[in-house]
Amino acid sequence: MKKLAFIGAGSMAEAMISGIVENNFLKGEQIWVTNRSNQEKLDRLHQKYGVNGTYDLSELLENADAVILAMKPKEAATGISQIRAYLTENTMLISVLAGVSIESIELLAEKKLPVVRAMPNTSATVGKSATGLAINSYVSDRQKEIVQAIFETVGLTTFVEENQIDAITGLSGSGPAYIYYLIEAMEKGADEIGLDKDVAKDLIVQTLQGAAEMVAKSTKPSYQLRSEVTSPGGTTEAGIRVLESFEVQKAFIQCIKEATAQSKRLGIALSDELYPVK
Repeated sequence: MKKLAFIGAGSMAEAMISGIVENNFLKGEQIWVTNRSNQEKLDRLHQKYGVNGTYDLSELLENADAVILAMKPKEAATGISQIRAYLTENTMLISVLAGVSIESIELLAEKKLPVVRAMPNTSATVGKSATGLAINSYVSDRQKEIVQAIFETVGLTTFVEENQIDAITGLSGSGPAYIYYLIEAMEKGADEIGLDKDVAKDLIVQTLQGAAEMVAKSTKPSYQLRSEVTSPGGTTEAGIRVLESFEVQKAFIQCIKEATAQSKRLGIALSDELYPVK
């Protein structure tokens, strides 16, 4: 791979650029980036990673092997329409736009070209993303290897059928926010029981990392791991009983379902915008 272009220069684009450069998948000068109007951000990315920032679409996309669509989902139609004249049937489009289907991207591009729909999460910033990938029939075996290698620079990857991408969005795409929400609650609880803020943070982080490592390495299902630390009449049982009284587990399940549904709604809204019923 010789050249990679980013349309959009937000936090996800920067996380990916960081992973790609720091893991030596590409050199900074092989990466080109644009955004709507923030020249200061492009300059900062150039200074930090050595990438090229430009508003000249011809310069941005000339001989690009792949283009990563990293703008806001609501900007997909405008963004793709602006670059379609510069795309060839060999240009791989990689979308990290929540809710935007491969079919919508194909129709907006007005070409039969390789399209990848990816759903990373913000943990890409620290190289710990969980990324789901779906491809269309024009993606070659070599291109599939390339896109997998790109996202492996920021974490774990898995290929799925596209109809599972909305579910991945609801589970792991939005998942870090659910964990942060839990951490907020643990921090507030720690404060109310009189623990020092810094001490509490260290304990919470280690507890979460330890629990995650146990799930990753153990062959036991999560409910069994939980039951093994929930002694009858003990402190953990007392705490779990409160969580159950508030139906916290049900709330998390509904949370994931609703985020998945919203991803689907975003896709439907874009389709309706592109092809309104007459």
